[in-house]
Amino acid sequence: MNPVSGAHAPLYLLLAGLIVAALIARRVPLVRLATTLAIWAALGGLAVFLVGERGRIDPYLGPYIDRAAGLLHLDRQTVAGKEVRIRMAPDGHFWVRARIGGIERRMLVDSGATVTALSSESAAAAGIAVDDPAFPIVLRTANGSVSAQTGTIDELRFGTITARRLAVVVSPAFGDTDVLGMNFLSRLKSWRVEGSTLILEPHHPQPAQADDRSTG
Repeated sequence: MNPVSGAHAPLYLLLAGLIVAALIARRVPLVRLATTLAIWAALGGLAVFLVGERGRIDPYLGPYIDRAAGLLHLDRQTVAGKEVRIRMAPDGHFWVRARIGGIERRMLVDSGATVTALSSESAAAAGIAVDDPAFPIVLRTANGSVSAQTGTIDELRFGTITARRLAVVVSPAFGDTDVLGMNFLSRLKSWRVEGSTLILEPHHPQPAQADDRSTG
């Protein structure tokens, strides 16, 4: 069974029930209005759920859901003076849109990760050469221990922040998730969370391009 559809079957049953109710209510204007409002509310909730769970949904749908997140401003990234402000996403995490070697990737900010991590796909797309270290690197993840290769990002940039020669670990075990770890955060002048917003301030702010000032 599909874990997404199976775990959230009640949601789909609710939507089916609302559709049936809408058909029944066609002859009763007041009930029709209430049903229509309920359907729109349910669809809005479903949209928020899909955006928040897009990491677990079919990867072919991921880009379209990411675009919807941008249109709905559900995980907004903005520049305010020297700072980059990241609003918490519906999944409870902070995600940034970063440019790596000419490509753009959505990256999870994780202070619990010692080193920045890239999926094998992202490393290959960014043209990052990976090496097998003399002593194998074994990382502990939520799914157990995995082996990883090492590499270096020549330049990673978003908003007013630019990081050069940033060490990374690369492994197919990371799936399609890319992570900004403490070796990136420690380079900043400051980083903090205020309410539901992550605020990043670099030592040497760079001019933000037009598409960096407000992105979803």
